[in-house]
This record gives sequence, C-alpha cells and structure tokens, in this order.
Amino acid sequence: MPSPMRSKGGILITLMLGTIMASLDSSIVNISLPIMQDQFGSRMDEVQWVVTAYMMAFSVFMPLTNWLKNRIGFFNLYVASLSIFTIGSLLCSLSDTLEGLVASRVIQAIGGGALQPTVLAMLTYIFPPEIRGKMMGWWGFGVVLGPALGPTLGGILTEHLGWPSIFWINVPIGVVTLVMCYYYLGFMRGQEKTKQRFDTPGFALLTTFLVTLQLEISRLEKDSTTLYGFIAYFTVAVLALVFFILWERNRRDGIYDIRIFRNWPFVSALMVTAVRSAALFGGVFLLPFLLQRHMHFSEMNAGMLLLPASVTLAIMMPLAGNWVDHHSPRGIAIVGLLLLSVTMVLFGRMDVGSSVTFIVTAMLIRGLGLGCLMTPVTVATVNAVPRPLLTQASSLNNLVLQVAGAIGVAILSVVHQQVGDYYLGQGYSETGAEHLALQYSFNISAALLVLAVVPALFISNRRAQQHTPATAKIP
Repeated sequence: MPSPMRSKGGILITLMLGTIMASLDSSIVNISLPIMQDQFGSRMDEVQWVVTAYMMAFSVFMPLTNWLKNRIGFFNLYVASLSIFTIGSLLCSLSDTLEGLVASRVIQAIGGGALQPTVLAMLTYIFPPEIRGKMMGWWGFGVVLGPALGPTLGGILTEHLGWPSIFWINVPIGVVTLVMCYYYLGFMRGQEKTKQRFDTPGFALLTTFLVTLQLEISRLEKDSTTLYGFIAYFTVAVLALVFFILWERNRRDGIYDIRIFRNWPFVSALMVTAVRSAALFGGVFLLPFLLQRHMHFSEMNAGMLLLPASVTLAIMMPLAGNWVDHHSPRGIAIVGLLLLSVTMVLFGRMDVGSSVTFIVTAMLIRGLGLGCLMTPVTVATVNAVPRPLLTQASSLNNLVLQVAGAIGVAILSVVHQQVGDYYLGQGYSETGAEHLALQYSFNISAALLVLAVVPALFISNRRAQQHTPATAKIP
C-alpha cells in the first residue's frame, strides 16, 4: 500500500473537495431564493443580500491570500479556510432570520474566499511540471462541476428538505475533507514561512472601496428620490480608491502592484470579465424568480431546467481550452459574448406557457456561450502580463469577477424592483408587471454583453502559454 503522503490521487481529491464546496456554494443558493423570500417576508432587493454579502466578503478576503500563505503556510491556510467555511455553512443552516443568514454567509465567505486561489497555488507547489497540467485539468473539472450541479442539486434539496439543507450538506463534506488534509497533506506542515509585513493602510483603503461601492448600489432602491445615501457612499468609494492608488503606486510590498493597469490588453480582458460577470450573475439571480415565481415551476423542475446549460458548459470547457491552444482567444471570446446576449434576450421572452423546448434551447445556448467565453478570457488575461505578475493578474481577475458579479446582482435587483413598482402603479396586474420587470432586466444584461465586445477586440490575441513556476515539491 502506498504511503498516504505520496498518494497523488489522495492529494488531488483532498484539494478538489475544497474547491467543489466553494464553487458549488456559488450556484446552489440562487434556486432557493424565492423560498427564502417567502419565508422571511422580504423584498427582492433585501433577499439579494444572501448572494451579494457572500460575494463581497469573498472578494474582500481574497487579496489577503498571498500574505496569509507566506505567513502561516499552505497547510494551515487551507485547513483554516475549510474550517471557517464549514462552520459558516452550519450557521447558515441554523439561521431563522434574514439578517442572521446574511451574517452567516459573510462568515462562510471568509473561508471560501481563500480556498480556490490557495488550492491553485498548492497544486503548483506540490506537483512537478511533467504531471502538473494533467492534475490541473482534473482540478479544473472540479471547478466546473460545482456550478454545473449546483442549481439542480439545490432545487432537489430545497423541494424535499427545505432551503437549510443546501448549507447543511457542506458540513459532513467539510469534516471529511479536514480529516483527509491531515492524512494526505500533512507533509506540507513543515513548509518554510516568511514574516512579510502586512500592508494595513492599503488593505483598509481597498476594503473601504469595495464595501462602499456595493452599499452605494444597494442605496438606489431605498434612496431613489433624494439619492443622498447613494451620493454619500459614492463619495467615500471614490476617495478610498484615489487614496488607495496614491498609497500603492510606489510600493513594492503592497496589496497590488497597480502599475499592472498600464497594460492595455490586460485591462481590456478585465473589462470583459467585469461586464460578463455583472450581466451573468445578475441574470442567474433573476432566473429562479422567472422560472418559479412567474412561470410556476417547482424548485426541483426549475433546477432540472437549468441543468442543460451546466452540462453544456462542462463539455465546452475542455473543448474551448483545446481551441485556445491552437487558435487565438479573441475571436472565440467575442462569439461567446454574442451567444450569451442572445440567451438573455430569450430569457426576457419567456412567459407563462412558454414551452420546455424553448427554455431548454435557451439554456443550451447559454452553456455554449459561457464555454466559449470563460477559458479564452482567462487565457487572454494571463497572456497579457509578464511571468512575475501572473499571480497578481490571476488574483485581480478573480477579484473583478466577484465584485462585478455582486454589483450586477444589486443593480438588476433594483431595476427589477423599480420597473415592477412602476407598472403596478400604471394599473398592470401583478403578473404583467413582474413579466415586464424581468424582461427589462434581462434586456439590460443583453445590452451589457454586446457592449463588452468593444474591449474584447483589444484583449491579447496570443495562444495559451505554458507557464512553469520555478518551484515544485513532490510529496
């Protein structure tokens, strides 16, 4: 029997389980939002914080990953992240108020924010170059597997066991993964650690910017007449960003080296990522309300209707990766944006009585579009920067993905609420006002995706490159 410290399969499974937990949680919650809204008696702009709070806390904690890795080591960071995520999941399942659930989601995100970047770094550190690609390929499958299974699994669990079950399911998986960490990853406990100085002012300014940016968007619904709250948050966000840039511009040990933003192909790729994330996260947030509240599908059936898009995405990921290996990423990314914009228009046309064939067709196009977009844009982001900045580029890409997604959810929930209230005031029925509000929101998402074609024209057009980090440890 091979030594557990030398079992590459055991190491990979241990790392994949943590990744799957975090990625699954990003998609499993949406299908349960209408049920949560009914139980807590909340408005849509209030229940959206179940998603937004997680995404924002996730993005705020993400910049700390590199510093924590140097300070406490990979093993301790991974175990701590898993423990916090598992405890947060348990607290979510026990929450009996919306405020308690949102607070528990923040705790969950503190652990989840470090999982994916930590696992990616650990894979690079552990496995040698000759097998690293294969191991990362399997890990990438795990990254996609979570979002692919999330909506369907969430629908089944919610319908039969209630919404708390979508969080409780993380607890036994987390406990098993923690035990496996000590069994398969114990050899990493001796990793050398460095006492790197923490950039407290930079982190404080970045956090202030990220939090106030989200709060200013959420104030639009509550302060739509005077806009005083929105203006106040906007002012604080802008000042925090300006001071962050001034503080970081000449620092070598800061949170981010902001000189990377002089690279126009990199900035263009980030812009595509931001618009895609805002449009798609917002659209995914609204989909359960369309399918369940408006079209009267059960939670399980709504989850099943989302499955074709997820399966298509899982199939497209390796195909798109192979395409980028042999062709330029720019063209396929633009095709992906256009396919996704068509999907949003089709979602806006769905109404009571729409056929299952029509819905499934829209979902299949969505999966194709996402598959054509995700890998090419990621490759273009990485290829746009020199090797020493790869880690920062990857971190910024993930940060923009989360922040833009949170903003997209907030904006579209506010748009949906305002448009629905307007048409109710015009004498429309509740069903008619709801359909117009959803249609308006999906059309905005479609327009954003079309606009993203402009920066997509300037992303790096080089093929995927084999980046080989200098260090690797074989267990």
